[in-house]
Amino acid sequence: MGDHGSGALAGVRVLELGNFIAAPSAGRLLADFGADVVKVERPTGGDELRRWRLHEGETSLLFRVLNRNKRSVTLDLGHPEGQAVALELIRRSDVVLENFRPGTLERWGLAVERMREVNPDVIVVRVSGYGQSGPYLDRPGFGGVAEAVGGLRNFTGYPDRPPTRVGISLADSVAGLYAVIGALMGLHRRTATGQGEVVDVALYEAVYSLMESLTPDHDAFGVEPERAGSALPGIVPSNTYLCGDGRYVVISGNGDAIFRRLMRVIGRSDLATEPRLADNAGRVEHAASIDAAIAAWTRLMPHEEVLLRLGDGQIPASPIYTAADIAKDPHYAARGMLERHRVRIAAGDEREVLFPGVVPKLAEEPGRTRWLGPEPGEHTDAVLAELGIDDARRAALRELQVI
Repeated sequence: MGDHGSGALAGVRVLELGNFIAAPSAGRLLADFGADVVKVERPTGGDELRRWRLHEGETSLLFRVLNRNKRSVTLDLGHPEGQAVALELIRRSDVVLENFRPGTLERWGLAVERMREVNPDVIVVRVSGYGQSGPYLDRPGFGGVAEAVGGLRNFTGYPDRPPTRVGISLADSVAGLYAVIGALMGLHRRTATGQGEVVDVALYEAVYSLMESLTPDHDAFGVEPERAGSALPGIVPSNTYLCGDGRYVVISGNGDAIFRRLMRVIGRSDLATEPRLADNAGRVEHAASIDAAIAAWTRLMPHEEVLLRLGDGQIPASPIYTAADIAKDPHYAARGMLERHRVRIAAGDEREVLFPGVVPKLAEEPGRTRWLGPEPGEHTDAVLAELGIDDARRAALRELQVI
């Protein structure tokens, strides 16, 4: 496969056998920093993500974001000829990313053992709902289910209402980060030992890893936390408060010194010096009265004035940003988090659109957006030519609808 150019991961070759969000989000991060990521899509329809949150045209901007900097190859992995091409791609790859249901690659003749026959030191990163072992191995599992099994949903929402979810694919994105971490650790191990690695990322475990002391607190003390709405459970004050203009602000006054400053800002010096509220344990016992005092103050003025006074007092606080707020925010712009790119919406319709920047920031080898998520199979001919598959052979594969 070709050289992807500059970047901290330039020269690393990645084959992405994945759909939707989990493995593709990992592939995006690797591609952002220079890895040559070849994304395999179905010859008919491509990745289903192309039609998720589709407002106009044939390819969603969600797909364009999650698959930027990748090359797209269409390939039928269920066909023997497609499997042969996949093995040639694997032979030339450092990392293989996949997020199919366990057993799928094995049915296609692309088990890890077969990959190692053609590439003994390949790093195989497998993302699935429940992992590659255990009694739930064969269960289907998307991100929403993983949030439930991992414990997050029981935390999210208000105690008198059904559990809710956040409005993004959190489990998939976190699993994608763990997939990248695993891939980089595998590459490091290969450099040190010459041996490959298999990385097993389960969506529910990615969520469970975020649950802090949930399990030990339950095991040691019998604690089963309730949903706490907009508050941060067990840490006070950290909540969302309504201002006089109808806007909400988040205020985090949960450090001891910060709490004292906050109480003085809101005109409650009596609470700042109250011995019972000197530490978090005491504040948790009096959370309702503290929140009531803060809410009574924020209701007196518009959110801009609330934030101005909190800023003067060095209190962590912010309005709740909308997409429009993000798009006009000067700090986002200064940090390179707002990038404008020309994107094809539909035939004859191209627009300049705002896209997210690259995270994290590297001083010496920064990542960058080279191009947005490609058209289905846009790079099939170029990638297969790099494998030595000539025009005639590609024509035959097209006739078989393999590519």
